[in-house]
Amino acid sequence: MLVLRHPAITQAMTRAAEPSEPSTLPLVLAGPMLRALTPTTVTFWLATREPVQMQLTLTPTGQQPLSFDAAALSQYCRSIRCAEKLNLQLLQLPLTAALPQAVWISYDLQVAPRTSEPAKWQGWQQWAPDLVYAGRDNPGFIIQPKLQRLLHGSCRKPHADCEDGLLAADLLLQQQEVTEWPALLLLSGDQIYADDVAAPMLQAIHQLINQLGFHNENLPCSRVSDADTLHQQTPHYYQRHTLLPKTKASEAMLSQVFRGVKKPVFTTDTARNHLISAAEMLGMYLLVWSPAGWQPDSMALNSTLKSQLSQDELERYQQQQQLIETFAAGLAKVRRVLAHLPTAMIFDDHDVSDDWNLTAEWEKTAYEHDFSKRIIGNALLSYLLCQGWGNKPVDFSSALLDRVEQALAHSGGPEHEALISELLQFQQWHYQWPTEPPLLVLDTRTRRWRSEVNINRPSGLLDWEAITELQQNLLGHDAVVLVAPAPIFGVKLIENIQKIFTFFGRPLLVDAENWMAHRGTAHAMLNLFRHPKTPKHFVILSGDVHYSFVYEVHLRSKAAGPDIWQITSSGLKNQFPGRLLDILDRLNRWLYAPRSPLNWLTKRRRMRIVPHKPDNAQRGERLLNQAGIGLVDLHEDGSPKRIAQLTCAGKAIDFIIKKEEARWE
Repeated sequence: MLVLRHPAITQAMTRAAEPSEPSTLPLVLAGPMLRALTPTTVTFWLATREPVQMQLTLTPTGQQPLSFDAAALSQYCRSIRCAEKLNLQLLQLPLTAALPQAVWISYDLQVAPRTSEPAKWQGWQQWAPDLVYAGRDNPGFIIQPKLQRLLHGSCRKPHADCEDGLLAADLLLQQQEVTEWPALLLLSGDQIYADDVAAPMLQAIHQLINQLGFHNENLPCSRVSDADTLHQQTPHYYQRHTLLPKTKASEAMLSQVFRGVKKPVFTTDTARNHLISAAEMLGMYLLVWSPAGWQPDSMALNSTLKSQLSQDELERYQQQQQLIETFAAGLAKVRRVLAHLPTAMIFDDHDVSDDWNLTAEWEKTAYEHDFSKRIIGNALLSYLLCQGWGNKPVDFSSALLDRVEQALAHSGGPEHEALISELLQFQQWHYQWPTEPPLLVLDTRTRRWRSEVNINRPSGLLDWEAITELQQNLLGHDAVVLVAPAPIFGVKLIENIQKIFTFFGRPLLVDAENWMAHRGTAHAMLNLFRHPKTPKHFVILSGDVHYSFVYEVHLRSKAAGPDIWQITSSGLKNQFPGRLLDILDRLNRWLYAPRSPLNWLTKRRRMRIVPHKPDNAQRGERLLNQAGIGLVDLHEDGSPKRIAQLTCAGKAIDFIIKKEEARWE
């Protein structure tokens, strides 16, 4: 494993470091990030040290520049003050004349503190000197007329012992002509791991937020009464489950949110460093998207904190620190990718908490306890500001954003609590982009179909109303790209293992959330695909599971059904336990062979499934366990032409999609 250790970090780890003077933060802390993009609308998100004014120049190749001064942009830019030294800006600029498509459009985004007079303008040269690609004078983008190529991925855990798939995206952009660039980047869940945080990462978060000057947040039902104490004096590394008093309600909540148990089939879930405050959540977003907030001593333990760790915890800390340092070393390239590709995002559970809303019982326990409700609410607040806002800005009213700013200015107060209650009822996290074919992104976390028979059973990933809305949005399209964070069509064996654990009342032990786990959702979705006016071509992009696979799905019926492709790429920086996945993969192929009677015990008995294997697969393998990012090329009709997983080493692992090399199940 390559370890890039800053000399100052090494020195800090060998001494009893004491708090030092805060380092000077750059004006731009993260971004610019290119978000929703059309020929007539350009959207940028960025985080700054103080409120800024902006000026922008767009220069399409071969055309005159389009310049917008600060006065012109002021009506289209909204700033949210999150802390004394943290402001989040979203610029959504409507254009009177459409930008040209399929040509390079450079942009020069200049920022200046609002308080400076005269304005002291700074460009990327001052705050991100490595933002542009070789041979370019400025960052830029290309508006593709169709979705003929796209990148997608999910599950990016900073301390996972594998490479960062977003670096593979950067390598692709370096190697290809801009006319061949993907039309967009899709991040389909777990952009952060709020519930699984390495202690060195938590220390870096605390170092950053102590410089940003957040308002102190009162913490309900906790032994630590406020966030400042948690950030600076008693951070409870590896021990956050002990923050709660020993009451019956707290014990019930701990079993849901801070379980930290070893799951027998999937993964070891470590929630003992769960992010809690709004400041911690926002700080993590800044640190996973940009190098600007990292300091040479970001992960250094002072003598007090070092004394609080056991020997095992200290060894784990030092091991994870090496992984985080390697992760941080690539963040300049990550920032560069996000500045050049329009990026669509949606949450999955780890953006908030593991198994978020898995069952009605989970919801009842978590939302009726003030402490866990605060954690979930802070995660949603941070998701809104850092991810959801840029997906479809029109869905986030000025009044709602005002309430967000008021909540952050009165952390832990009535305004904060009222906002959290509002966000828990918010119904506009899903969205659609007017691409060709259209991009539909599903919210499979908050609009769930709760079991009416047993609150311990997994909820359906979409309720009836959401499925009905989806069906209406599909009408009139010949093809569609559908983003579902969890695969709609998953691995049969793993789904049946989940079913067994659910039967014995233990769905949480195996993340038993798949589309077939809830009878109502399963039948409604399958009927949606059978609708006579449904699109002819479905490309379903998913993540979540920490391995990658490609299924071609055909419905068994008299009339020809749609062409359905389930394409799963996971994770960007996470992997399934290798030996275990190999066993499950081969068992699945054997137990659910085309003539196996077990196929009739599944809800997919009326479908034919064609698994398309990766080109590096050995005999019997269909699943790919490789961190990276998914690449999909589409034909003119919207069906897949090429499907691959790109690695950081520059290798493309292609899935063989020729029918003669696949196998019907």
